[in-house]
Amino acid sequence: MEATAMIAELADKARLAARTLIAASDSDRVEALIRIADELSASEVEILAANAIDMENAERDGMAESMQDRLLLTAARVHGMADGAKQVSKLPSPLGKTLRESTLENGLHLKQISVPFGVVGMVYEARPNVTVDAAVILLMSGNAALLRGSSSAANSNEVLVNVMRRALAKTNISPDVLQLVPSSDRSTVTALLHARGKVDLVIPRGSAALIRTVVDDSTVPTIETGAGVCHVYVDSEADLAKALPIVMNSKTHRPSVCNAAETLLVHASAAEEFLPIALSALREAKVKLNVDAVVAKIAQKNNIDVSIANEANWSTEYNSLEMNVAVVPNLLAASDHIAKYGTKHTEAIVTESEANAAKFIALSDCAAVMVNASTRFTDGEQMGFGAEIGISNQKLHARGPMGLEQMTTTTWIVTGSGQIRA
Repeated sequence: MEATAMIAELADKARLAARTLIAASDSDRVEALIRIADELSASEVEILAANAIDMENAERDGMAESMQDRLLLTAARVHGMADGAKQVSKLPSPLGKTLRESTLENGLHLKQISVPFGVVGMVYEARPNVTVDAAVILLMSGNAALLRGSSSAANSNEVLVNVMRRALAKTNISPDVLQLVPSSDRSTVTALLHARGKVDLVIPRGSAALIRTVVDDSTVPTIETGAGVCHVYVDSEADLAKALPIVMNSKTHRPSVCNAAETLLVHASAAEEFLPIALSALREAKVKLNVDAVVAKIAQKNNIDVSIANEANWSTEYNSLEMNVAVVPNLLAASDHIAKYGTKHTEAIVTESEANAAKFIALSDCAAVMVNASTRFTDGEQMGFGAEIGISNQKLHARGPMGLEQMTTTTWIVTGSGQIRA
């Protein structure tokens, strides 16, 4: 079937099925997520077998190690997806909330309530866990889902969607609210992005190139999730004992994800004391270091292997064990560097000065600012939202980790007693 017709058919099926989701009670949606969690746990062997095929293909095709890490499913990650579904099921329903309410002089009663978007398309790369994270958040917020993962995760995604549809078949919600878009042909992405009127919203999740393609090419409204060129700034008033583990965790905990730090900025007054320790620790963790001239001199004195950074390094999201390091004369210079090279995702400051922290926050135009904490905390689960559908770098309609509330829009309910407009 031609891609445009295929997407139209999948979207129509999803929209019709979404009526069972909208008509469902909060307890029905909670039951659906719990059944999905249980089915995921029970299907661990089946899921891991499918993922093993994807991993074998990825290794054969020379996929980068950082991307292989995103693709890989383990028993712990499968159970993590199941736990995420259960966490989302415990959150308050985002639907039917009264956001504002008033009565006009003419007696009309106005109420604005939260409602689902409708049919939401997801375009994402490698990470099969996104298949589940997106599905459970969209289901709990009353939305049907068109899930278009990458061909590299085709086997994993097919099994995961089948598992979730099996779970939904045991509930009052139609399994057709979840539709897997074939990933063997790139034309399905274009068709999804151009399905205005059939699809209400498209959310990309993946590399900067993927996100840019979706945002630039889509005629369907999009939410721009974020490439993450994140920074850690070690201030003149930093507690250096806190700074080192924050830097290490931000870079090395899971370098392939968008909230990993890509650049370390150090105030000049702290450089001589902190950098020999930090650079040594990073190199011991096998992090490749691209540095400015000041850092290079300190590294040379301490026999630490580094490379001189070029202009492109400062704006690169590595998704691997590679990091930039620079010395800055003051907080304003750190902020200027971030404004020039950052992607408005997450920025961190290590400081004991409340005034410096407040100034850094005010100057940081980004989705999240960490004060004396790792950049890795910009995460829906870590911030108490359960699973997340992505992290938005834009300012409309949502910003930061997107959970249930961000997957709703609004409707105005106007109740009268026979009023007509003069």
